[in-house]
Amino acid sequence: MVTQAKKLPATAAAYFRATNNHDAAAFLVCFSESAIVNDAGREFRGMAAIKAWCEHEIIEPHVTLEVLDATSRDEETVVTTKVDGNFDRTGLPDPVIINHHITIEGDKIVRLTCQLAGEESVVKTSRT
Repeated sequence: MVTQAKKLPATAAAYFRATNNHDAAAFLVCFSESAIVNDAGREFRGMAAIKAWCEHEIIEPHVTLEVLDATSRDEETVVTTKVDGNFDRTGLPDPVIINHHITIEGDKIVRLTCQLAGEESVVKTSRT
């Protein structure tokens, strides 16, 4: 559930709405063709890779994201969420709190980094 949608850019709000509605088509529309997703250190470049990641990691396990906080830093929006769904929780904290670092150009996500809240190391990827 997006509880603080008024703080989110429209594209970020659409990303969370599509996730919670388990709508792969609406999810993918949020991303640019050359977007890069880094999910817990695993990198997915381009629409084909993001589509596979979306289906396997978001849609199939019925992931839902409850927005807890949202801030903007420079070109990036950081959204902290509580994550639920039917996925393997081995080694994960309870509750699972993820920070989504979202960079938007125009009306598309060009970079998304998802990491456990509190992790110090952020894998930054340059766009090529």
